[in-house]
Amino acid sequence: MNLTQEDWVSQFEADENAVILDVRTEDEFNEGFIANAINIDIHRGQDFVTEIEALDKNKNYFVYCRSGIRSAKACEIMNQLGFENAYNLIGGITEWDGEVIEP
Repeated sequence: MNLTQEDWVSQFEADENAVILDVRTEDEFNEGFIANAINIDIHRGQDFVTEIEALDKNKNYFVYCRSGIRSAKACEIMNQLGFENAYNLIGGITEWDGEVIEP
């Protein structure tokens, strides 16, 4: 499901069962990420699927990438794997107004 930043943030903040998932490359992730995000690179193919399958399907996933394209694809894959609640951040981190953690 595609959500605007406002909806994505309000749903995430109200959800005790939420996980933020960054599907960009490790290099992109290391340039700055949304607080508490876990990084699983969608470009890693089967490794991406394997790591996603290991996640708890009962949690709700708030997914983002640079612009919202890869994360939309990631949400589709997650839905196919049986994750009912995967929320794509429209516009990605490029249009993110909130805090970005820079390691």
